[in-house]
Amino acid sequence: QFNVGILYKQGRGLPQDYTEAAAWLTKSAGQGYAHAQQSLGLLYEYGDGVAQDYEQAAALYRQAAEQGDAVAQGNIGLMYELGRGVAQDYGLAAQWYEKGAQQGDIAAQNNLARLYEDGLGVAQDIGQAVYWYEQAVAQGHADAMYNLGLLYEEGTALPRDDAKAFALYERAAQLGLAAAQDSLGLLYEDGLGTKQ
Repeated sequence: QFNVGILYKQGRGLPQDYTEAAAWLTKSAGQGYAHAQQSLGLLYEYGDGVAQDYEQAAALYRQAAEQGDAVAQGNIGLMYELGRGVAQDYGLAAQWYEKGAQQGDIAAQNNLARLYEDGLGVAQDIGQAVYWYEQAVAQGHADAMYNLGLLYEEGTALPRDDAKAFALYERAAQLGLAAAQDSLGLLYEDGLGTKQ
């Protein structure tokens, strides 16, 4: 049931049909399958094939997260951070991000780093922010590359290092992140971290 739902969701071997995907994923999620709960949660979060419902998305993410699904842990963390379908709670967001991050979910790693950087739901800790950004960067997460690059370019939380900022922006820009492309262009223009 899960596999058929994913095939419909992705349009692989079957015509893409979010409504059919939701029907098949609902059956699988009802049997307690964490990956189906997480995937169905995405459909509810974005209103694909079902009416958009943040509360239902959060409930499904939580069910999957409690079973140890790393992506769902990151997703429920984001719901708590943004207050979508649940009361906004940075502390719970950080707890769920931590669980997903520990399992290698790159979005959770980047989001946990942001909370450490800003001191939201956790004590501000630039060392932890850098650690989690670096974990996500190592797996190719463009936003983490950009965020870590900002820390090096700004030079307030970390010693300023234009060469490191440049290298991180360049990697993120190659992955298509527009903000990194803009920042990279400014460094080129000013001759910072590279030859002008």
